[in-house]
Amino acid sequence: MNSTATPPSPHDDGDEAVSAASFIATMLGRHSIRRYTAQAVPDEVIENLLRVAIHAPSAHNRQPWRFRLIRDDEKAALANAMGARLRQDRVADADPIEAIEADLARSYARITSAPAIIIVCLSMQDMDQYRDTKRKKAEYLMAVQSVAMAGQNLMLAAHALGLGTCWTCAPLFCPDTVASTLALPPDWLPQGMITLGYRQGAATIRARHPPDTFIRR
Repeated sequence: MNSTATPPSPHDDGDEAVSAASFIATMLGRHSIRRYTAQAVPDEVIENLLRVAIHAPSAHNRQPWRFRLIRDDEKAALANAMGARLRQDRVADADPIEAIEADLARSYARITSAPAIIIVCLSMQDMDQYRDTKRKKAEYLMAVQSVAMAGQNLMLAAHALGLGTCWTCAPLFCPDTVASTLALPPDWLPQGMITLGYRQGAATIRARHPPDTFIRR
């Protein structure tokens, strides 16, 4: 598929519909990609990916997802800020300095070498409000699930368009650092970071356990 093609509208049918077989093949063929070429991802492609992302299901249809697109100098600023926080945490854990520095170098390279970064956030602003802890927690988890499904939509669409992605949860360990570095609105809670670009080299395919491993009938 042409990487700049516009995905069909969710209401299109007929010639624009994809077969069930090709859709399943797309889902099974997606793998996390951590190395990218320097080729930029066109703005219109990213806009299409975000349009697909926000067609995910969401709790109460409140659409709690928020997205922050990062390119150019912001990547280095974010990588440095997150790296400083990572170093602080691992030093406090008394981890070996050599291991810490190797981890920091790997993290910095992954963030700065990706042509585009999308920080996936959630907002509780439009979610239901409760007084008791149990329902507050459930409502928050519903928002988390909604945001994760939007991220999965985006990654599957990216794969269908010939792009690679990788979701990392590092922002969960330093949400305040991410929010301050990127000047996020106060209600935007960082959940994950998606690296995005054209794949360099073959994907690393990790084996999956057989379905019956997880299913009780």
